[in-house]
Amino acid sequence: MKSVLLIGLGRFGRHLAMELSRLGHQVMAVDRDEERVNECMPFVTNAQIGDSTRVDFLRSLGVGNYDVCYVTISGSFQNSLETTSLLKELGAKYVVSRAERDVQAKFLLRNGADAVAYPEKQLAKWAAIRYTANHIFDYIELDENHAIIEVAVPESWQGHSIGQLDIRRKYGVNILGVKRNGKTEVNVSPETVLDGSVTLLVLGENQRLKKHFRL
Repeated sequence: MKSVLLIGLGRFGRHLAMELSRLGHQVMAVDRDEERVNECMPFVTNAQIGDSTRVDFLRSLGVGNYDVCYVTISGSFQNSLETTSLLKELGAKYVVSRAERDVQAKFLLRNGADAVAYPEKQLAKWAAIRYTANHIFDYIELDENHAIIEVAVPESWQGHSIGQLDIRRKYGVNILGVKRNGKTEVNVSPETVLDGSVTLLVLGENQRLKKHFRL
């Protein structure tokens, strides 16, 4: 369980608060809009109404005591940037800020953000891949060059074991596990035989995944 400061309770911030709470983390939610704060009260540990661009308000929250600080302000990049910078100045341990464009990400990273989240961009990429390829069932981007996909077993692989296929050497990807009837099995070995009843969880470079699995 971690202590989290979440600033900005728009649509993304609200869903993030709900998920963090579901995972058992202690969440302090902040927004300048009283209605948004009241709507989040049922599923966060605590909440306050306030202006995160005011250093005295942020200081009163004790930002250095939180394990992670999220900045998910929508509608004003200037406020997001100011909040991110102030959090770091006040001793925040780790700041994750929301960006809509690459240029915003660059400014945020230069001004205190330890990491940047692209909710719209990341969802768009996932949806584009997921729903234009019938054999791709999920897509998780790890960074610009690597991803994990859930994919149907290629016909040419069916009936063979992972060891026989020599997948890591020949294809340059790693089989992390298989999913059978909705359940994930991670105890795969070279003796694991692949067939059409399972899907694969595959980790690899994007270029290799595109080449071998037609992303």
